[in-house]
Amino acid sequence: MPGDVAPLPASGGPVPATAPGIPAPPPFAETPVPGIPVPSPFADAPVPGTPAPLPASGAPVPGDVAPLPASGGPVPATAPGIPAPPPFAETPVPGIPVPSPFADAPVPGTPAPLPASGAPVPGDVAPLPASGGPVPATAPGIPAPPLGAGAPAPGTPVPGAPVPSVPPGAAFAAPPVGAPAPALVSAGTDTATPMPDPTAPPAAPVPPTDPWHRYDPWAPVPAGPLHQTGAAVPGEAERRRTVRRRLAGGALALALVSGVLGGIVGAHLERGGGLGGVKLPQASAEPTGRAADSVAGIAARALPSVVTLHVSGSEESGTGTGFVLDTRGHILTNNHVVEPAGSGGEITVVFNGGETAEAKVVGRDSGYDLAVVKVSGVDGLQPLPLGNSDNVQVGDPVVAIGAPFDLEGTVTSGIISAKERPITAGGGSGDGSDVSYVDALQTDAAINPGNSGGPLLDSRGRVIGINSAIRSAADGSAQDGGEAGSIGLGFAIPVNQGKRVAEELINTGRATHPVIGVTLDLDYTGDGARVSTKGGDGGSPVTPGGPGDLAGIEAGDVITEVDGTRVHSGDELIVKTRAHRPGDRLELTVERDGQERTLSLVLGSAEGD
Repeated sequence: MPGDVAPLPASGGPVPATAPGIPAPPPFAETPVPGIPVPSPFADAPVPGTPAPLPASGAPVPGDVAPLPASGGPVPATAPGIPAPPPFAETPVPGIPVPSPFADAPVPGTPAPLPASGAPVPGDVAPLPASGGPVPATAPGIPAPPLGAGAPAPGTPVPGAPVPSVPPGAAFAAPPVGAPAPALVSAGTDTATPMPDPTAPPAAPVPPTDPWHRYDPWAPVPAGPLHQTGAAVPGEAERRRTVRRRLAGGALALALVSGVLGGIVGAHLERGGGLGGVKLPQASAEPTGRAADSVAGIAARALPSVVTLHVSGSEESGTGTGFVLDTRGHILTNNHVVEPAGSGGEITVVFNGGETAEAKVVGRDSGYDLAVVKVSGVDGLQPLPLGNSDNVQVGDPVVAIGAPFDLEGTVTSGIISAKERPITAGGGSGDGSDVSYVDALQTDAAINPGNSGGPLLDSRGRVIGINSAIRSAADGSAQDGGEAGSIGLGFAIPVNQGKRVAEELINTGRATHPVIGVTLDLDYTGDGARVSTKGGDGGSPVTPGGPGDLAGIEAGDVITEVDGTRVHSGDELIVKTRAHRPGDRLELTVERDGQERTLSLVLGSAEGD
């Protein structure tokens, strides 16, 4: 019908913006009803006594806002010549409800919300369908009231009532102070919410009364602590960890500060000499025990059995060393140590603990450079254990104990640097009767005058040799009775030979020597030991019926090997022979008339000097 709204589509399709021949409604206006004036969006612009004429579709109204686009395009902020809208006014869009900024609390004078039972209220919209169908725009024959018009708010135009006149150009003027704020009606709301007074303080927030209360983005923030979005409130464990971290940090800082202050104070005290006398750092006391195979362990066990001998005679005196052989008081030493005493001299023995005792010679032998003395009336003697010199190898560690230059109880250490080193010592008498021939152990342990007769010990503290001679840079070779010092070439009589000789000296007072029964040419300069062509008394150089004669040795033969060991001189042949016992069998290699032959010989015996 002309002048009425276009019928709704049958299937809920979109409602056309305007029907043919019907002008477009102004912004914010619901579907117009004949006979009911349409209020202006800001209730400022109707002409007195006349409803506002509807402009033609899309035609601009002088002094009004620009028409909205037909299909939801962008809304211009203001039309030309139109003043800016009042505060809080958003640009309305057809079909989009405009929420009230403070739509949480009812404003005095605003109609109460609809009853919960859904019963129709006189003058209100038609009830909703029972099955949730589409809501009709108006009931048949009843014009649709403006939305939110349950009761007109003060200042709101009433249908049929004259609209107060407003001067031209004041369509968007702010209401006078004290006047009620104009209501903005949003599509889809049940009540009209008045605009707040910009000059009035904001209303206090009202807590929602039901769980479906709408969120209001413009509501004031409630009082209370604020937390960053998504951040968790720290629990009890986290607070404890935080406290521990703070305590640890504080302790670390305190330690650093204390260390710096302590260093400064310590440096100052050190430069200034401290608070008292100077005290130097020192290691604390440690256990005195040492490993049994260490030098200290060996020395600790051996020293009580090593003695120092002070010998004096009518012509000379000297100092040497010896060691205890048994509990009966027998002490083994070198012959050249006790020789100055002669037959009427004195020998004083000083033990490691300082005790002294007089000693008497039991027996001595210049050929072996060995002697045995005995002390009487001494208790608690500790004999040194004897080793086996045949087991010694070059490089084995050794310890030497003696009284070099009368410094008793001196301990030195080294290794075995050679074995079976043939040496001769003595010979001071001029007739050769005092020359000793020793198939010696060589050591680099320091041996000096006064070490003679002292023990050479292995790593288990057993005697393997008797220190007897040194090679000196002064005179080439000498017994250590002289004043020459050690150059690292010391010589010891093997203990196997010393044991045999000591037993003979203790038992008989004399030692026996093994002999071949030939006279050697000691002036021979060739390689080997040559048998003389004539004897010392003008007789045969080969003793008739002696060991050499029985073996087939002849005058002029040159002996080059003993038991497969090469000999280079007569002295070496004597040394090799005396390294054995009487009765031992030897294999000799002999050169005669340019021919070599091997002879077997059994050693004879002769008493020593």
